[in-house]
Amino acid sequence: MENIYDVAIIGGGASGMMAAISASQNGAKVVLIEKNNTLGKKLLLTGDGRCNITNENLSKRETVKLLGKQGDFLLSALSQFGFKETKDFFESHGLKLVFQENGKMFPITQKSKDVLGLLIQQLKKNNVKVLVNSEVFEIKRKGRLIEKINLNNGKEIIAKNYILTTGGKSYPVTGSTGDGFIFSKSLGHTIDELRPALCPIQVKEVWVKELSGLSLADVGLKALSDNKTIKKWRGDILFAHFGLTGPLILDTSREIGELMKENNITLAVDLFPDKSLEILEIQISKLIDDNRNSSIKKIISSLVPQKLTDYILSFSKVKPDKKGNNILKQERTKIVSILKNITLHPVGLLGFDRSMVTSGGVSLKEIDSKTMKSKLIDNLFFAGEIIDLDGPCGGYNLQISWTTGYVAGNSALENCS
Repeated sequence: MENIYDVAIIGGGASGMMAAISASQNGAKVVLIEKNNTLGKKLLLTGDGRCNITNENLSKRETVKLLGKQGDFLLSALSQFGFKETKDFFESHGLKLVFQENGKMFPITQKSKDVLGLLIQQLKKNNVKVLVNSEVFEIKRKGRLIEKINLNNGKEIIAKNYILTTGGKSYPVTGSTGDGFIFSKSLGHTIDELRPALCPIQVKEVWVKELSGLSLADVGLKALSDNKTIKKWRGDILFAHFGLTGPLILDTSREIGELMKENNITLAVDLFPDKSLEILEIQISKLIDDNRNSSIKKIISSLVPQKLTDYILSFSKVKPDKKGNNILKQERTKIVSILKNITLHPVGLLGFDRSMVTSGGVSLKEIDSKTMKSKLIDNLFFAGEIIDLDGPCGGYNLQISWTTGYVAGNSALENCS
């Protein structure tokens, strides 16, 4: 009887752990199966290791639109376990959360390992059996029911209900290699096209490597084709050795990828999106006049990070040691133009190995939005990134995992009776 359970969960990430905690209420016998040697490998990477647990905006219906046309699918589940329930869950178990910019919520310790530690503690408290180093080899189905699952170590697991929480294909080094999509397809489910989402962008310019690690807050970003602006965005970016990343880039990467398929595009970064060329030139002129005995490098460094100043002046073809009182009008105009238009040529998205989440997955048409139960298999549920549902940066994707994990676990528990 050791291998017979009420609920068996495949995948020990955020959604899998939450599903196991939810399903193991009231003494239910639950097993959590993970192919890695530890739980929550990807969770430890989220929010640059700080773990952006959730976003308060997901408590409001209109912000479900941030999840795109699929967002309405989550409304029922959010009413069961949304932002407030997530906050209460972590704080009631001893981990205080703090708000930061744009509604983001982090553990007060700013450490993702504390989030993982709390989840593991609750698994132990609820007597969830955790099997690590255990990869599912086969899922056996008979009619509309899963009979058992076979592990690569020769063991088999039998349960009344099963939950697939195997994640997507992003960051495969954490174990997210798309196994769940193969299992789901073998069980008759449709897999909507899989695409990397929240991806960094590689650019042709090699000089960006020298700016690696430099972040720019609240800048403008334009996509241009044949010198015509076809899309505008605004937010925070980060230079990397390969190109661009940061919240704005990650959130717009899918759209930029689509534009690259259709057009030969360039990207232009505007360091002063609130100011027109004319206004900025007036302000730069006054700044130069007020500092006419200083070098132009020192003057421009008062406006932008020094690492970037060298490139602004290089692109403008102005010598950095030239004094303010020697700057020509056409040089000043060129500097202003570059400040408003740093041009980059995107080569492509970096793909699943560097994307934060997977877009696509098990079709929402084949999942009950109130319970996360399969419409094809009577004892199968889904949660987390395996579902065709993803959102922007800011805690939205983890909230999807907490929400669908809780609902799937609770529904699987009810399905046992």
